This record gives sequence, C-alpha cells and structure tokens, in this order.
Amino acid sequence: MLELNLPDVVAEVEAAFRRYEAALMANDVAQLNELFWRSPCTLRFGIAENLYGHEAIARYRRERAATDIGRRLENTAITTFGRELAVANTEFRRNVGGARGRQSQTWLRTEQGWRIVAAHVSLLPPQS
Repeated sequence: MLELNLPDVVAEVEAAFRRYEAALMANDVAQLNELFWRSPCTLRFGIAENLYGHEAIARYRRERAATDIGRRLENTAITTFGRELAVANTEFRRNVGGARGRQSQTWLRTEQGWRIVAAHVSLLPPQS
C-alpha cells in the first residue's frame, strides 16, 4: 500500500524545496542546475519556454536575464507518495510589478538526493 505524506519524507522534500527557492531568489545557477535531475528526460515548461532535458534547462539558466525574480509564495502544498516521489505546488506573487503565477514540481529521490524531474511555471492573468 502506498504511504502518503510520511512525516520524515515530507520534511526532506520541504528542505529541498526551500533550497530551490533560496537558489532561485539568489540566482544561484549552479545550485538550480544541481537540483534538476541530470537526465534528457527532465522537463521544465516555463512562462515562455519549453525545455526538454537537463542540458536545455541549464542553458536557459545561464542565458536568461535575472530580472524581477523576487517573489512571495502562497498556498504551497507538498505531497509525498511513498519514499521516492513527491509533488510541490505553489502560487507566487512577484515583489516588483505584483504579477501572480503558479509553479509545480515533481521531485524524485535519486542517489544524489531529491531532484526535480518535471517543472511548470505559468503566470495568471491580471486581476481586474
């Protein structure tokens, strides 16, 4: 039987998620690249890009302009499935400009630790 949300596994994934968020806010490209699974199967669908494979994701990180990256997270939900797989979903609001968006990540336990195997980021339409 699949065990959901084992407390120790949730704590591990929450720590990995916080590491990712800290690296994102610091634009720590090396740390961001480390947290994505080094595989051609890794995916990241962003606001204006569809990236297939770790190499494409790393290239995007190196080349992107890191502007307006500060944000506040809201409604973060992490769910673990057994000891090897987890999903993290969150909403965010940009500090500059106030744009709202959402992010989802699928995390896998690897020999190197928890790594993102699939991610999606999108913006929400402005509220009227």
